[in-house]
Amino acid sequence: MTEPARPFSASQPMHVLAAPNERAREIFRQIVESYLTTGEPMGSRNLARILPMTLSPASIRNVMADLEHSGLIFAPHASAGRLPTEQGLRFFVDAMLELGDVGQDEQARIEAQMRAAASGHTFESALAEASTLLSGISRGAGVVLTTKTNVHLKHIEFVRLDPARALVVLVSDDGSVENRLLDLPPGLPASALQEASNYLNARLQGRTLGTLRAEIESGRQAMKRELDVITERLVDAGLAVSVGPSDARQLIVRGQANLLDDLRAVEDLERIRLLFNDLETQKDVIELLSRAEGGEGVRIFIGSENKLFSLSGSSMIAAPFRDGAQKIVGVVGVIGPTRLNYARIVPMVDYTARVVSGLLDRSKR
Repeated sequence: MTEPARPFSASQPMHVLAAPNERAREIFRQIVESYLTTGEPMGSRNLARILPMTLSPASIRNVMADLEHSGLIFAPHASAGRLPTEQGLRFFVDAMLELGDVGQDEQARIEAQMRAAASGHTFESALAEASTLLSGISRGAGVVLTTKTNVHLKHIEFVRLDPARALVVLVSDDGSVENRLLDLPPGLPASALQEASNYLNARLQGRTLGTLRAEIESGRQAMKRELDVITERLVDAGLAVSVGPSDARQLIVRGQANLLDDLRAVEDLERIRLLFNDLETQKDVIELLSRAEGGEGVRIFIGSENKLFSLSGSSMIAAPFRDGAQKIVGVVGVIGPTRLNYARIVPMVDYTARVVSGLLDRSKR
């Protein structure tokens, strides 16, 4: 499997981790990997027992002091060992993380579960399965963000509410219904609403809203000959205007309960409470996931790098998925504590995004 694109360019190596200082790099690596595995601080005596080179606890403490001065590690308590800071985790992820592979058995399992969810159901069922699957893999919360305009339409109806407003009812192939409110042009005749409905329904044939809009745009001259100007404006408005909380975005979250399985202290419970509050604020989650649509491959957000996690100290790993035209149409990802198993979860998220892309491509044929 090819390595996913890194979220940011690797940080400039700090002076204590420069290439000649292999001791500092190895000590830092052991502290981070221990934290990702156990969540516990690592002390100099334990390090002396597991390091591949022979160093006394006193020598290790000197190196740890340099790492702490550089902002890569910290002591949670006066007599405790050391934990990585968020800055240290970012450096580790960007410059030192060795990604694992997605084994053939795991690939087969992911593809089988996703295909089973999509078969005989809807593409949204496959997205929900992707969220559940990533939740189980990571023991965190699996999240999926997609746009509702990707669903195939079955019927469009314009319903006049009053002389100045109408409701656009969009019925999808899967039976879901979305309502949109739009302003009517002054003096719109009663027949224009029905004409607009008939015109659009004759051209739906399982198209998405975006595809329909693009086709009408390309055939605008022919449309003008078929419809008068005022009905043309109504059709344009019905395709383009969206008012309400949906904002054409759909967020799926699965596995929040997993975040309660690994509590180690009262402060962990408070962190999870804050994260639950974050997840309930869907606008902020959607905004964060939308940032992951801006680049290739997997993106990783750690702690206070994003305002959403500034209090809860959590991380997110996310990757975009694409339609058959290679246009990014959504994001799959994982939200959990900063000590996620990045080496395992990053390639899993990347592979799941590729499977979703393949299913989406096939569902549109």
